[in-house]
Amino acid sequence: MSPPWVYLASQSPRRSQLLAQIGVAHELLLPDADEDAEALEAPLPGELPEAYVQRVTRAKLGAALARWRRRRLPPAPLLAADTTVAVGRVMLGKPADADDARRMLQRLSGRTHRVLTALALAWPAAGAAAPVHAALSASRVRWRALTAAEIEAYVASGEPIGKAGAYAIQSGAARWTTHIAGSYSGIMGLPLHEVDRLLAACQPPA
Repeated sequence: MSPPWVYLASQSPRRSQLLAQIGVAHELLLPDADEDAEALEAPLPGELPEAYVQRVTRAKLGAALARWRRRRLPPAPLLAADTTVAVGRVMLGKPADADDARRMLQRLSGRTHRVLTALALAWPAAGAAAPVHAALSASRVRWRALTAAEIEAYVASGEPIGKAGAYAIQSGAARWTTHIAGSYSGIMGLPLHEVDRLLAACQPPA
């Protein structure tokens, strides 16, 4: 049996919508004003995309657990996630600005890229270490070649900002997508099959 509700340690409205899609009641567990959440996403030198996204997700879960204890919240499972886009060994995170978004879209144009989303779930209890359940969703997405005008229009829409790889699969970028192999919800940022599996495996602390 899955838990009745969970804490979602994510600022992404898409992840909240996806949890609601499968009927998982949840409450957001967002960083405090003095937390530097973006610092957790800094890559290490030479780090491969798969290792990066799993490490960052574990770090996000650790920060959420500390937040849960600090706020003395009721016990419930904590779910953290992170998504990155990769072309070979090169990771494309959230673009810093419009120019960065433009460069990312140009790199993705006419080729296949990977979308990696890692999950980490724990059900904490006061004074006890919580076992961590983890999963990794890996999908491949192929785009047709984009024109300069298409890239400029998409950047001007503001859609790339805050998105790994400078795009959202459920946005206007869908018309560029010629093939997907993997999890559509994982590409959106929360692979629902893996979420369901982790929730079913997660047990309340003794």
